[in-house]
Amino acid sequence: MSGFQRFAGNSGSSQSQTETQESPKTAIDGRGKVFKVPDFTIKDILSAIPPECYQRNLATSLAYVARDILLMVSMGLVAHGFVAPRIASAAWILRFAFWNVYAAAMGAVGTGLWVLAHECGHQAFSDYGAVNDFVGWILHSYLMVPYFSWKYSHSKHHKTTGNLDRDMVFVPPTKEEFKSFRGITANLAECTEDSPLRTLGELVLQQLGGWIAYLFTNVTGQKHEDSPAWKRNHFWPTSPLFESKDAVYIALSDLGILVQSLVLRMWYVRFGGWSLFINWFVPYLWVNHWLVFITYLQHTDPALPHYEGAEWNFAKGAAATIDRKFGFIGPHIFHDIIETHVLHHYVSRIPFYNARPATEAIKKVMGDHYQFSDENMFKSLWSSARACQYVDGTEGVMMFRNLNNLGVGVGEK
Repeated sequence: MSGFQRFAGNSGSSQSQTETQESPKTAIDGRGKVFKVPDFTIKDILSAIPPECYQRNLATSLAYVARDILLMVSMGLVAHGFVAPRIASAAWILRFAFWNVYAAAMGAVGTGLWVLAHECGHQAFSDYGAVNDFVGWILHSYLMVPYFSWKYSHSKHHKTTGNLDRDMVFVPPTKEEFKSFRGITANLAECTEDSPLRTLGELVLQQLGGWIAYLFTNVTGQKHEDSPAWKRNHFWPTSPLFESKDAVYIALSDLGILVQSLVLRMWYVRFGGWSLFINWFVPYLWVNHWLVFITYLQHTDPALPHYEGAEWNFAKGAAATIDRKFGFIGPHIFHDIIETHVLHHYVSRIPFYNARPATEAIKKVMGDHYQFSDENMFKSLWSSARACQYVDGTEGVMMFRNLNNLGVGVGEK
């Protein structure tokens, strides 16, 4: 039982005992503006959060799960029982448009369920660890996510956010690594720029396959070159991504994927390929897209820093994230995961329905260090892909740079 009660993604408050105030450093961010390294501590942040924000309510959390499941079931019943018979003889373009909108809507709500499982992994769902892990395992397995595997690697990400040497995901390359990977094209780009067509192609690959690549190859994570490449994934019980004591829980994650695979097989046999395709597979692709879209933009922006090991601490790393706005969908479908992500990196066990007042509280401590953008997120996706290709800097403070002469030019500091 103790394994089910382990806490993933703690706030790192134990470090507040050892962190000390440091003289703030400055750097030039990817837009050419002065970036000041945060000088507050975890204790400052935690002291500002009202105690009631930490309260977790099992009934409230389960109600959100029930709401999302009911919404998906209702959309399915209406689409197949009411709309489909009435458009069966309509032009193919109308049917094509309807089923694409339907699948996208199902994918959006499915992403909401993913976020609730994410709450379980952080033990923000309720006060009961076993309940959290059971609900999270069920929800994530339905979406073919290895629950415990992701929980443990994601916990390490929270504990090392913004640390170039230890972070687990969206670790940007240094200039040298980037040029080595790009080869001659990087040198040519210094004289011209990266092709927008190349950026578009990379974004398409990222959005369609980024999540799968992360699960199977740990792409954008640490390299773990001392371990065979075939072990660097979220499914092998002794993967270098995990501790040896986690092996049985990694196996439980794999069991969840196996059970869901059998469920999908039964679905296919009972209801046919079209039902499986439009009600699960296409929404599943949408969920994967939204996960990469959201998490990439939470950690990638010209204003965000990264740190080399000696310069990093938890307070600085958690501040190296950004809150954004996503209209109605963000707070009402995606459960505020976009709008309150900075707070989430400081205290991940605060449930999403208490995150807004907690965010307002920490803003008073963070001041200008709080990062926020209300730019259209699709516009931000493009601009970040163009402007945030690698990191460079001095004294351990690394800022995003690019070969497109956006913001700070190549080689400038």
